Amino acid sequence: MTDQADAPSLPISGLQHWMVCPRQFALIHVERIWAENALTAEGRVAHEAVDRGTAEARKGVKRVTSLALVCRDPPLHGVADVVELTIERRRVVAALPVEHKLGRPKAHRADEVQLCAQALALEEMFGLTVPEGALFYGRTRRRMAVMFDDDLRALTRHIAAEAAACLAAGQTPPAVYDRKRCDACSLIDTCRPRALARGRAVAGWIEARLGSDADGEGEP
Repeated sequence: MTDQADAPSLPISGLQHWMVCPRQFALIHVERIWAENALTAEGRVAHEAVDRGTAEARKGVKRVTSLALVCRDPPLHGVADVVELTIERRRVVAALPVEHKLGRPKAHRADEVQLCAQALALEEMFGLTVPEGALFYGRTRRRMAVMFDDDLRALTRHIAAEAAACLAAGQTPPAVYDRKRCDACSLIDTCRPRALARGRAVAGWIEARLGSDADGEGEP
């Protein structure tokens, strides 16, 4: 893994990309390739309400949208959709990050890791403990509470270290086709997982045949 002192600062959103697909992460953050499809466009439009950088206060709670985040350990940066700050005597005493997502809760923990990374940044920035956050899903129109326990914090740091190592190496992982994941990806035409995955299978077959022929050299 990359040393924290030398690790590049990662976009917090990149942690989700890495968990969903390391190759997708590398195409976006190493090769700087991006393409949009209907799903990404819908998500972008849905985020417009929280992308205005506004702030409003109600009963001691200040709701801030598009809050810039920076974290040194692990090295991360990004923007929180919404952070609800509890203020007492002009001092922030609590913070609740709220990440907005287009669809529904997922079986994997990528959304939770992204939210936990925001919490790590908020803890450094405000010098406090952030015990929980929330994920707001557009399909259900409900918040789902997320507790930042030791397991989730450890997972978040582990994913950040893996993604940082990939970014530092500057290498894109090989394509692995998975229908449910790949067919919905906006980068599928650039990634070409079906064709490249078949290519590796053919290369493996040729290599195996060549090895077999070499073993039999000299035989009648």
